Amino acid sequence: MTSNRIKLAVNGACGRMGHMVLQAALEDGGFEIVAAVESPECPLIGADAGTAVGLKKLGVKVAEKLSDGADVLVDFSAPQASLARLTECLKTGTAMVVATTGFTPEQMHAIHSAAEVIPVLHSANMSLGVNYLMDLVAQAARTLGENYDVEIVEVHHRHKKDAPSGTALALGRAVAEARGVSLDQKGVHGRKGIVGPRTEGEIGFHAVRGGDVVGDHTVIFAGPGERIEFVHRATSRETFARGALRAARFLAKKPAGFYTMKEVLGL
Repeated sequence: MTSNRIKLAVNGACGRMGHMVLQAALEDGGFEIVAAVESPECPLIGADAGTAVGLKKLGVKVAEKLSDGADVLVDFSAPQASLARLTECLKTGTAMVVATTGFTPEQMHAIHSAAEVIPVLHSANMSLGVNYLMDLVAQAARTLGENYDVEIVEVHHRHKKDAPSGTALALGRAVAEARGVSLDQKGVHGRKGIVGPRTEGEIGFHAVRGGDVVGDHTVIFAGPGERIEFVHRATSRETFARGALRAARFLAKKPAGFYTMKEVLGL
């Protein structure tokens, strides 16, 4: 082991994304996995974190809580589990990459408050491509103006619980902020029945669920006589895991503060 490797903790370690983060960290070589955390109900508590998800033995047991020793924790879980780990990160002084979505405004306030004490990075999507897409979409919204109608269509696997996706909402916020408007006021979620003509400045959202789709997002700018579409398709969850590790590498060197993938990418 080299002394300059980042000591990594993973929350939701036995889930689909936790598995991918562990695998990507092993392949990367720049990380030392020192902790794997799961919910108390997980049947794999106490098992070796590597063999529990079909990887090599790591010598790290799946635990209910975060212990001291990690430089940064990567969190792919659920809002309540994220906040529990956030409390533990505050106690241990561990930086935290929050890749979970579906937080309430109150929960996001708690995350921002924690960032006054420890480094915290939050992103609705850890894909480098999606975060670059957000920058492009904001540029288009500023340049084209409200004469171009914006519709956001997202497609995910049949097991996804929330709709629209956190990434779709983040894309909508990028449009709204570029236009200087509130997404809460301009966002429209689906349409049914006699809804009348589209109102000025609407930002439409449409969620499609089916099969094993990892995640597709399309942002449509429809104007007079033309249509521009920005499309991102994730074909493997590996892209989210590798993006999270890039964020972890960035965050491990930072002072307390709230960060996003924009800082990671230098946008």
